[in-house]
Amino acid sequence: MEIIQEKGSVVALGNFDGLHIGHMAVINAAKKMAREQNLNLVIATFAEHPMKFLTGIAPKELLTGSLKEKIFKETGAKICNLDFLSLKDMEPENFFSEVLISMLNAKGVCCGFNYSFGAKGKGTPELLKSLCEETGILFNMSEAAIVDGKPVSSTRIRQLIESGDIELANKMLGRPYSYERLVVDGDKRGRQMGIPTINQNLPDNMAIPKFGVYISTTTVDGKKYESLTNIGVRPTIGSGFISSETHILDFNGDLYGKDILVALYSYIRPEMKFASIDELYTQINLDISAVRNLKK
Repeated sequence: MEIIQEKGSVVALGNFDGLHIGHMAVINAAKKMAREQNLNLVIATFAEHPMKFLTGIAPKELLTGSLKEKIFKETGAKICNLDFLSLKDMEPENFFSEVLISMLNAKGVCCGFNYSFGAKGKGTPELLKSLCEETGILFNMSEAAIVDGKPVSSTRIRQLIESGDIELANKMLGRPYSYERLVVDGDKRGRQMGIPTINQNLPDNMAIPKFGVYISTTTVDGKKYESLTNIGVRPTIGSGFISSETHILDFNGDLYGKDILVALYSYIRPEMKFASIDELYTQINLDISAVRNLKK
């Protein structure tokens, strides 16, 4: 992979699987260093999570691919997707000389407090700092981001999302938990009830929020609308597969076949099986009223 930066680069190193506030601290430190030194900004990461190769199972994703690309693009960085398999047995010192120096022409390096690199993860931030000092390269290590007295991690965020604590998960992400998915045909039962919804299938590799109803926003053509989203299998109707069903307040339009961004803010109740469609209709209207009352 030939992406040598002629005038040199500052490299942000990390897996960056969730791009949470801890990850963004590393990227922002690299961005600041690059600006101060008039160097290019490079984010060196992996296209696929290393655990997929080490254990055969990748952790559930906190970002769909399109959203991750958008956030990366907003940083203004050049993205270097490293090949984990070709690097996993490389000695840390060789990674430093062959990847950071020869390939990326690093003049500055930024990482997190728990970053590891090289064969068996033997490379530590302390070793990286030492190697940088020996070669006159600037170095910065970001400390752990702390929320509610504990370090922020992608693992912790996944657990919060899956347990329905979306508000704390959002605090750690530094943004609402979001997904951009294709709107697919549903049974149009919501429209028949006068409460039209958009249906989006959720992939198996995504961190699935606890089944239930969430206060959300939905972005259509750049405009953000208040909305109400149900995550689950719709037991009253009996869909049998996990999906996101969203009613967009004060919106009328055909969104079938479009990729639409939904962001979750607050869990308001569990998914329930109602005795009748009429009971479901009544509850949905109560949920909508709750959203409107919160806006006041």
